[in-house]
Amino acid sequence: MGGEIDPQPLLHWLYRRGVSVYLPVLRPLAENSLWFVAYHPHTPMVTNRFGIAEPSLRFGARRPNRLPAWALDTLIVPLVGFDQEANRMGMGGGFYDRTLSFMRYRRPAPALIGVAHACQQVAHLPVEPWDIPLTTIATDTSIVRPPKR
Repeated sequence: MGGEIDPQPLLHWLYRRGVSVYLPVLRPLAENSLWFVAYHPHTPMVTNRFGIAEPSLRFGARRPNRLPAWALDTLIVPLVGFDQEANRMGMGGGFYDRTLSFMRYRRPAPALIGVAHACQQVAHLPVEPWDIPLTTIATDTSIVRPPKR
């Protein structure tokens, strides 16, 4: 969406290797936050209001089918821009910032891997207090790791 790299080809690759995969779902009745719902090749999928495929709400509403973000090991995070410090610019809805706000005070926390085209790197992004920096960014040409914080 909007120039973001589509991580969908990774789904089957990870699943075949026995990795538990959870997809983000627009959380109902909560503004701009996400659920993470189990994915397997037969998960019922729907298209959300942004035109993005996600597990159906009926499937995701069953508590055994989802995990809170803090319980995940790694999140692959979409972005439209990033800098060398691993600051991320998303589409502007604040979904990931709200969902991951616990990371400012709770550890352990999942590793956040941004996926991007190399051409999406900029010299510097403005940083707001609510922004959560990424752990690493994987582009089509390189891996970007920020300096130690």
